[in-house]
Amino acid sequence: MLNYKQLHYFWQVAKAGGVARAAERLHLTPQTLSGQIALLEENLGEALFRRVGRRLELTEAGQLALAYADDIFRTGGELEEVLRGGRGGRPLQFRVGIADVLPKSVAYRLLAPAMALPDPIRLVGKEDKLERLLGELAMHRLDLVLADSPMPEQAEVKGYSHKLGECGVAFLAAPALAARLVGGFPACLAEAPLLVPGEGTALRGQLMRWLAAQQLHPRVVGEFDDAALMNAFGQGGSGVFPAPALVADEIRRQYGVELLGRTDALAERFYAITVARRVSHPAVLAILENASRDRFGSAN
Repeated sequence: MLNYKQLHYFWQVAKAGGVARAAERLHLTPQTLSGQIALLEENLGEALFRRVGRRLELTEAGQLALAYADDIFRTGGELEEVLRGGRGGRPLQFRVGIADVLPKSVAYRLLAPAMALPDPIRLVGKEDKLERLLGELAMHRLDLVLADSPMPEQAEVKGYSHKLGECGVAFLAAPALAARLVGGFPACLAEAPLLVPGEGTALRGQLMRWLAAQQLHPRVVGEFDDAALMNAFGQGGSGVFPAPALVADEIRRQYGVELLGRTDALAERFYAITVARRVSHPAVLAILENASRDRFGSAN
């Protein structure tokens, strides 16, 4: 059985960045602290620290243990506060990874059901590449990952993809550029300067195949992994740019651009990825239940 006193000592050393500093905080000798951590490592059958020069670094097992220890002692603190008469305890922490290719306005919409829960939620958002976020999810440092594609089949971590919704794709441009384009949509895209999502996005391949099928040959003048950066270049008149139809009106108002047209032949899809098929976190449940009731919308 896990010795939680030893786990607490490990947690304090990891947080303090060294045995001597943690020992001072805990009013223990460094020898006592080192001995307790050694017993914990023996019990777990894994080394939690490795020495690099004069410093201690967490091993991979140590990083995983730290993530669990954070949850354990945070929950313990909440329990103590509730039993001592706290007003409903601290806000429940909701740790979300957001793939950097996902438009920020879409991420906000997807997370809105969690923020509307009657019990307070403390949202901790982290934006990064999907591969790195999945690693954080596997180590239980995240409760959920939002992405524009399901979990890759070749991913080395185990997880489950829950489709939240989809919508068509809109094309927008700065007013001055829109005025120079000839013809209706989509013919106006022919030979137009075009900003496209980066290679790492789910939309990129779809978009290029659709343009070829329409026999349209715009000039690709920029490609972006970050949708907000692409929108900013579009606002400046650098080129026509695509966006999820779901948030096209918001982008039009925010950036002062014009809607050229939209198509359902292209689809932006949005997913929630979890480590378990059956989830228990109330914020995750709220997001999934909202999608199952089709309140996410399919503005096309």
